[in-house]
Amino acid sequence: MMILIMGKNNSGKSSYAEELAVWLGKTRYYIATMLPYGAEGASRVQKHKAQRAGLGFITLELPYTVSDAAVPADAAVLVEDVSNLLSNAMFDKGVSEAEVFDDIKTLCRRVDCVIAVTISEFDPGVYNEETRRYIRALQSLNQQLYTLADAVVEMCEGTPIFRKGAKNELI
Repeated sequence: MMILIMGKNNSGKSSYAEELAVWLGKTRYYIATMLPYGAEGASRVQKHKAQRAGLGFITLELPYTVSDAAVPADAAVLVEDVSNLLSNAMFDKGVSEAEVFDDIKTLCRRVDCVIAVTISEFDPGVYNEETRRYIRALQSLNQQLYTLADAVVEMCEGTPIFRKGAKNELI
């Protein structure tokens, strides 16, 4: 099963994904994909560590690929987050969104449940071409993940809205 949690920055995506992983009652793995740059990046990492403290997650730091994560087949795996995974793969390794999609799809075939968190809205602004290319790639990847997912939850100001599937269908 694959569950996609999407929304804008600071919409409650991560908290809800963690809550959902706990609710599923499986052994929980947290795949951290962020490569922290500077004080802001380090602060975000600390925020997420504190947020999931005591929730029973086993954390794996995998910034480039998730498919070969050392997790058992009966686990719930939270991928936090797809936007960082794509950014790392594109800019550090020259990997396309299609390859990142295949990587995530391979993980989905290996384990009972993947909960993938992604950014689906961007602040309006003027972006350079490289950033616009990344945003287009993420939008394409998000659409592919939406199609693959058994359930899709959009977070709107802390409120989960099921856009595909329903919570009671997840067990």
